Amino acid sequence: MYTHIHIRLYIDRKVNSSSEPQMANHYASTAFAVILFLSLNVVVHCKTLKRDVKALNEIKASLGWRVVYSWVGDDPCGDGDLPPWSGVTCSTQGDYRVVTELEVYAVSIVGPFPVAVTNLLDLTRLDLHNNKLTGPIPPQIGRLKRLKILNLRWNKLQDAIPSEIGELKSLTHLYLSFNSFKGEIPKELANLPELRYLYLHENRFVGRVPPELGTLQHLRHLDVGSNHLVGTIRELIRIEGCFPYLRNLYLNNNYLTGGIPTQLANLTNLEILHLSYNKISGIIPFGVAHIPRLTHLYLDHNQFSGRIPDAFYKHPFLKEMYIEGNAFRPGVNPIGVHKVLEVSDTEFLF
Repeated sequence: MYTHIHIRLYIDRKVNSSSEPQMANHYASTAFAVILFLSLNVVVHCKTLKRDVKALNEIKASLGWRVVYSWVGDDPCGDGDLPPWSGVTCSTQGDYRVVTELEVYAVSIVGPFPVAVTNLLDLTRLDLHNNKLTGPIPPQIGRLKRLKILNLRWNKLQDAIPSEIGELKSLTHLYLSFNSFKGEIPKELANLPELRYLYLHENRFVGRVPPELGTLQHLRHLDVGSNHLVGTIRELIRIEGCFPYLRNLYLNNNYLTGGIPTQLANLTNLEILHLSYNKISGIIPFGVAHIPRLTHLYLDHNQFSGRIPDAFYKHPFLKEMYIEGNAFRPGVNPIGVHKVLEVSDTEFLF
């Protein structure tokens, strides 16, 4: 916040005629100097909200030397000649500065999730990925009502995801993959109306994928691969009109059973369907071949049988279809030239 101070100087020019030119020049020079000095922008720094200063200093104390060396000074938003702390972004609200983003990743932070983070009530982005955080996500996470992006992947976090995560009504991106979370995927995630990207793969979740997730009107990407999940695809898509804008569905490397229901073709925006390494059986429904935007279909290492409809081989956009490790009749061929299923680098980026 900047306060501009302008002072207008009035000069009494009642001087005698003989000295008027010299005196006028003198007054004019003086006036110009004074006006120049006083009309300069006087920077008045907003104070950082004490709540956020206290929280960040508590976090600093808990994270240890790996971040202390780059967090200089007492004010995380910067103080005088000192810049803001590395990874800390602040914004001005009224007469104060508040912390709106905290990004401390890939610095091998060891220890429990820093609970003091949940006192930063104006956070919109929290990124602590690729560290060595342990223990649970504290239930106080539900206090961060303005949070849009939460990235905790590539840590060692454990236990169940707290139901309070469903209170983050502004959340659009949730990255919890590559941890050791267990228990069931909380159905409270369906209370996040703005959620677009949900990454839960490479954990220890059990039970079924909540069909309530299908009510998320903006969900584009759902990845629950590489867990211990059971159930059927039919159960997941049982809600009429579910997943209206879903593009990528990853259910691979679980213990799903049953078949592929014909209703799956109703997910008309689907581009990637990853069902590899489950126990799904039966034939491939003809309608799936008519999902208009389908580009990648992974059916390998299941218990499918019968033939694959010819329409798959005529699909205008289908680039890859994996079929190995099933009981298809002879003559069923994969689509695309591939040896190993590759994971795109974009899987690990925002």
